[in-house]
Amino acid sequence: MKKVGITVVAAVCVVLLCVGFYFMKNSDGSQASKENLTVVQRINEKNLTDDYPKTPRAVIKLYNQIITSYYSGNYTDDEFDKLIDQARMLFDQDLADNNSKDDYKKSVETSIADYKNRSFKIRQTNVCDSDDVKYLTDDSNGDKLAYVTASYFTEENKKFDKTYQMYVLRKDDNGDWKIRTFYKIKGNSTEEE
Repeated sequence: MKKVGITVVAAVCVVLLCVGFYFMKNSDGSQASKENLTVVQRINEKNLTDDYPKTPRAVIKLYNQIITSYYSGNYTDDEFDKLIDQARMLFDQDLADNNSKDDYKKSVETSIADYKNRSFKIRQTNVCDSDDVKYLTDDSNGDKLAYVTASYFTEENKKFDKTYQMYVLRKDDNGDWKIRTFYKIKGNSTEEE
């Protein structure tokens, strides 16, 4: 009787293993294929219409991934074009209107060429902590604004530097934080001096 029970359990285990192997072999492999995507492909695969970053900080983190990808050069022409589209999706309507896709693309291409000529590389990007994001309301029009500081650790001709950029984001009618403008600042405005 014991042998029959062991045989039945062994047969069930073999069947379960075969069924499991069959499903693994015939699954679409979407999780595995997502793991094999390049950074550029992962950025371009994001559906920003349905899954827009929730916080100003998350918007700047994504934008930093995009600009870092620009200068890596590891993409096809179609992927580069999609990166441009993804970046512009993060722009406030006023910024997008003042920077047509063609103008923005030419500006990025010029910047990429300049970076290559100068052997300039962005080695690392950082975004301030959530507690350091400054939220304000524009008294003149009621716009909700967020100020986010980002830092860039760069290398040029084997010399290293750290620069800081302030991003101003405005909450749009959909509740999404969009980049309104950005500018270089001295030091980290969130650090005590």
